[in-house]
Amino acid sequence: MEELPSYKDTKGSMSKAALWLIEVVGEGNTFTKARLAEAFPNVAQIDRRVRELRKYGWRIETNREDPSLGSHEQRFVSRGDAVWEPGKRRRSSDGINAAQRRDTLVRDGNRCRSCGATPGQTYEGTYEIAQLDMARRVVRLPNGSDEVQLVTECNRCRVGGRDLVTDLPHLRDRIERLSPIERDVLRKWIQAGERDFGLVEKVWAEYQTLTPDSRDEIRDGLTEGD
Repeated sequence: MEELPSYKDTKGSMSKAALWLIEVVGEGNTFTKARLAEAFPNVAQIDRRVRELRKYGWRIETNREDPSLGSHEQRFVSRGDAVWEPGKRRRSSDGINAAQRRDTLVRDGNRCRSCGATPGQTYEGTYEIAQLDMARRVVRLPNGSDEVQLVTECNRCRVGGRDLVTDLPHLRDRIERLSPIERDVLRKWIQAGERDFGLVEKVWAEYQTLTPDSRDEIRDGLTEGD
């Protein structure tokens, strides 16, 4: 189980509020402004600090999002960035509001749509931790017009995906040129919502990271028919 610092011993009102939500309220449960103020009697504008958590991926609903909640109630749905840890505060992309971010994450299954990484996952073969954010994708529609759409991507894929334009007619044409076997594989990936990398692909990825001398050694060690 993850060990978290106590909200009582943590510096920073927003960090305190975030840890209080996790430790005291719990995901999926409701709380009131009165209860929040009672927990932090000496912290000014503590309710504002809670609202600011939405900028860091925290999902906190009011009766605007859930009409079943009372006017003074809020529901702590899910946690976002570990704002109490140094360097973990990542504001939502400029111009993308909390509702857009939440809806995009839900639609994309809370995973990177490029590689399938989930928040906090360690990239294979590294010590790097995946963090999710919103990326703007320019999509060229069948009618020839361009539309900017939001997509969830991890920090590693987002860098490589900048300035990428997805041309739907061109992509459809490439799919049509796949063999029946290749199209069947693609169909299964699409139905599963993720790509399952096989052992050969994983070995190839590791081989690509080798130095030229090491690649030569591996290549020389392979003989046709093995």
